[in-house]
Amino acid sequence: MKVLVVGATGGSGRAAVAELVARGHDVTALSRHASTLPDVRGVDGDATDAALVDALVQGQDAVVVALGISESAVRVRLRGPSGTPLDIRSRGTRTVLAAMRRHGVRRVVVQTSYGTGPSSQGLPLATRLMFGLLLRPQIADTERQGAELRASGLDWVEVQPVNLTDEPWSGPPATATDGQVASMRVSRAQVGWVLAQAVQDQDLVRRTVAVSAAAPVPTAVSG
Repeated sequence: MKVLVVGATGGSGRAAVAELVARGHDVTALSRHASTLPDVRGVDGDATDAALVDALVQGQDAVVVALGISESAVRVRLRGPSGTPLDIRSRGTRTVLAAMRRHGVRRVVVQTSYGTGPSSQGLPLATRLMFGLLLRPQIADTERQGAELRASGLDWVEVQPVNLTDEPWSGPPATATDGQVASMRVSRAQVGWVLAQAVQDQDLVRRTVAVSAAAPVPTAVSG
């Protein structure tokens, strides 16, 4: 398949690109520094540039969106982001969805955040407080992003990871479409695997997928 990855040099986006390439897909990558990525057609640019996104979406079989702000959450809350628009998730996704509808590209996989939209009731108290105090503007934008995706009329998959880490690959994560999670952390490598998997998995169409690291298997104690 020909797959466009938008937000391709963030942690999850980079992992998705690597997994898609490993699976034999023809990948085009869009981000401000996508030309640094190996084994893909890397295009440096902005996900909110409608003309550029329109040109890249044309002829694709699927699009993966992994947009986000990589700066410190504290800095973003106090001073705003320095290099990325605060509404990059919703505005970039809106731009992609519009281009897909124009060109008849149906399959879109979008990374949002666990605890928004359909999973908003699943958060522990500590995480709800963090969302409300530290991440409020970013969470509000993610809510808009998810709502636009679910109303798009396309063959969408919403991927909602819990707290992201940079831990190395430790096997496939736990996934669920009923909002249940096995833990409150997951590696970006595991999220990238799910994003790539969702490109072709027909059972996930128009579903919201919670992604978390699988709970460790208890070690049996011999008596």
